Amino acid sequence: MSLNPSPSASPQPTPAKWWVMLGVGLGVLMFTLDTSIVNIALPTLVQTFQTTFATIQWIVLSYLLVVTTLVLGAARLGDMIGKKGLYLGGLIVFTISSLLCGLAPDVGWLIGFRALQGMGAVMISALGAAIVTEAFPSSERGRALGIIGAVVSLGIALGPTVGGLLIGLFDWRMIFLVNVPIGIFASFVVVRYVPANPHPFVGQRFDWVGSIVMTIALVAFALGMTHGQEAGFVNPVTLGLLAIAGISLAIFLWLESHIASPILDLHLFYNRQFSLSLLTGILVFIVIAGTIFIIPFFLELVLNYSTTHTGVLLAVSPILGGIVAPFSGNLSDRFGTRIISLVGLVLMVLGCLCISTFNAQMTDLDYIIRVAPFGIGLGMFQSPNNSAILGSVPAERLGIASGLLSLTRTLGQTTGVPLLGAIFAGMVLAQSSTAMVTDAPAEALVFGVQSTFRIAAAILAIAACLMFVLWRSQFQKAG
Repeated sequence: MSLNPSPSASPQPTPAKWWVMLGVGLGVLMFTLDTSIVNIALPTLVQTFQTTFATIQWIVLSYLLVVTTLVLGAARLGDMIGKKGLYLGGLIVFTISSLLCGLAPDVGWLIGFRALQGMGAVMISALGAAIVTEAFPSSERGRALGIIGAVVSLGIALGPTVGGLLIGLFDWRMIFLVNVPIGIFASFVVVRYVPANPHPFVGQRFDWVGSIVMTIALVAFALGMTHGQEAGFVNPVTLGLLAIAGISLAIFLWLESHIASPILDLHLFYNRQFSLSLLTGILVFIVIAGTIFIIPFFLELVLNYSTTHTGVLLAVSPILGGIVAPFSGNLSDRFGTRIISLVGLVLMVLGCLCISTFNAQMTDLDYIIRVAPFGIGLGMFQSPNNSAILGSVPAERLGIASGLLSLTRTLGQTTGVPLLGAIFAGMVLAQSSTAMVTDAPAEALVFGVQSTFRIAAAILAIAACLMFVLWRSQFQKAG
């Protein structure tokens, strides 16, 4: 099976491509905004429902688990039966469940409605990039995915600010209810302008067994990493969950290589460009997740900034990434995806090294100067890398490729927070006599941040080396 799309298999651009971009972009904005907007409401929800923080965390975890475990199944169904209907269904489910979240009478109902919201989000997350790729000609693919990347960055950046504003002016319910009018409008745009998928599979069965085994693997991995963050990675429960994940993954790979219609065509990974691009994406999102988790400790506990002040500063990096992303997409259309992605990764490495110089005497300007290379580098890396991944598969596999892109984000988040969080905590506690990171002196926290981000720079350096291999291979072929 050829893994490079032939001209006859390439999707035809859509005349109303910018309307398609609007419909998909609004869905992606809701999805990313809702992910980041909820985090700032967690302390408020603990007080409102008179419950524990461990219980409230399931408002985030129930959503994340559904998105992580079902994304490949949703992507495969999109390739089989068409992306428009599933994406529209996801928008409708997301909108209705947002309304239900806003009306939830207690924390149990809210957790359940968040899981339902994840059912809608998984369709948006899995199929959005594929729909945009089909709507635009290949010569504009980088530009289009750059705009989607900018929307993702905008959602992440606005989440804490918008969430704080809505909670301050109204109450926590408004962070969910705000999605309802946006979702209704986006649904009408999708109905009117997104064409039916011209390349659905015909006469193939959905791989239910593979889907169930993969779900077990992903759930066990997510729970294992979450439990490891709290109880330690040598805890028997943690090790048991990770062992279940590993065994389930091995079974899944064996199944997928022995059935006629697998949920994940393993032949895709024979394409080195596709495989290494996904791997670099996972490494990047591991660092991003760790960054978002660790930096607030420094800003609030070392510099003694308020939550609002911290939220504004945390928005600097994604805003810079959002500004750069469309331009990097244009550059990748002109000069190739690999060289632009490589420059972005080098800038991210530089950014981590700059963050590793954080100190207790920093000003806001010092912070902005240090995080700027990281944000700009992310904007330069993400859309060209996404374009390379989606451009390296046949048109009939765009859905599953888009789903794998989404999975790299959630796996990075699932891995990055406990991994870099454990490194950070270990470094801090090694320099202090306290048992809790939040009780550690400023000097220990500064040491923890500096040491952790040197390790983060090393992780991104590995990603940059992989990208250099891809660029060199592409350069040699062109020569």
